Amino acid sequence: MRVKRGFKARRRRNKLRKLVKGFVAGRRRIYRQAAETLRRALAFSYRDRRQRKRHFRKLWITRISAAAKANGLSYSRMINGLKKADCEINRKMLADIAVRDPETFGALVQLAQSKLD
Repeated sequence: MRVKRGFKARRRRNKLRKLVKGFVAGRRRIYRQAAETLRRALAFSYRDRRQRKRHFRKLWITRISAAAKANGLSYSRMINGLKKADCEINRKMLADIAVRDPETFGALVQLAQSKLD
């Protein structure tokens, strides 16, 4: 008589089935394929949680650089000037100010410029 594993195996498969909800076709229905896809999805999500932070920093730097150039100063010189002025605004806030409030950003550029001269 063969052993069908019953309850425990079904519980394990149902747990996986709940996690692959939203996957398409065999990636949801076929257990082996679903398990492989889920493993990869979890690996990608782990990796991309770290990459997201890098991507946002890159975006902030691009925005600050564009706004600084519009005000006649390079990104690196602006950051250097702000450091010398003991201005502790992080890049996320600087990028937000650059997009939402150009006048204030202009004042920050002037502050950085004055500390460089």
